[in-house]
Amino acid sequence: MEPAGPHAPQPPLVAEPVGAEITTVGPDLVVVHHGTHTHRYEELEPGRVHELDGLEVETMPDPGGELLARFATVNDVHFGETRCGVVEGHEHEIGPILTAEPGEPPYPVTMNEAAIAEIQAAEVDAVFVKGDLTTDGTDEEYAAFLDTYGGAFGDRLTHVRGNHDAYEGQAYADWPLQRIDLPGATVVLLDTTVPFRSSGGLTHEQLDELDAIAGDADRPVVVLGHHHVWDPRSKERSDTYFGIHPDWSERLVDVAARRPRIVGYFAGHTHRNRVRRFPQTGDMPWVEVACVKDYPGAWAEYRVHEGGIVQLHHRISSPEALAWTERTRGMYLGTYADYAFGKLGDRCFMLGR
Repeated sequence: MEPAGPHAPQPPLVAEPVGAEITTVGPDLVVVHHGTHTHRYEELEPGRVHELDGLEVETMPDPGGELLARFATVNDVHFGETRCGVVEGHEHEIGPILTAEPGEPPYPVTMNEAAIAEIQAAEVDAVFVKGDLTTDGTDEEYAAFLDTYGGAFGDRLTHVRGNHDAYEGQAYADWPLQRIDLPGATVVLLDTTVPFRSSGGLTHEQLDELDAIAGDADRPVVVLGHHHVWDPRSKERSDTYFGIHPDWSERLVDVAARRPRIVGYFAGHTHRNRVRRFPQTGDMPWVEVACVKDYPGAWAEYRVHEGGIVQLHHRISSPEALAWTERTRGMYLGTYADYAFGKLGDRCFMLGR
């Protein structure tokens, strides 16, 4: 187990009855889910407590200044997967294992098509897919990903592989570092995948290039990758750590500590929402965002303002998507919902400049 992070700024005040989930809170937006029912409140006043549907919710403060750009991320989209909740070697001990019902589309199709529709409605400037594009890394699965996301977003799409895409040594989507400059922010997408392994790593060349980009940057730098980092305070240092190898994690943290233009690192891989902060990098968040394919079924929106960048977690909310993710919330002997959903401060927060 990794040690808990230092005390982070308190998330907005929320008082909610049993059965209600405050999914998204922004400066002007609150989304409440009651099972498969979605209540969306927009054009709210920032930085105050609102009574909505019997709940008290405090919106984020106004980030300040003009809205310069919006971009979206998804991860762990898993085209080709047919069985959800499988833990290899424990299929008869940990459950339930779920599949789409007869006559339904494969659940990755249901979830990804619904996510794409929501992202299109948000009119974002760029879309980033942070790995695990497929389940088994086949050419057919990768083609399905490209047809679906490339067809929807064209040259706005930037993607990279994850561990599921390289278990057999496949080399597609293995670009070491991709840089996209947007109004108000530079986004850097790193390939953290090590072929044949579930754990991740980096190279000196990648970190040197990131260091140079951040050193010359005239705007905030947002760093994305598939794997999450190892906590540099941990007393356990394993060569098989599930995220980025401890040696490379330390080097990435060192770059972020040296370059204040880097305002956050955002990963997938763990299928959960979590924010950690490390002493070397102060308030900068090290973020994990939940997967598309099962509970809570998520994509993340980033609103780039002159005064700061806001992360908004969005639970994918088509009727078909919510029906599927409500089925999957009870996976892993009923522990999955608490693990995957995270706290409000893990899902919605503001990055400094």
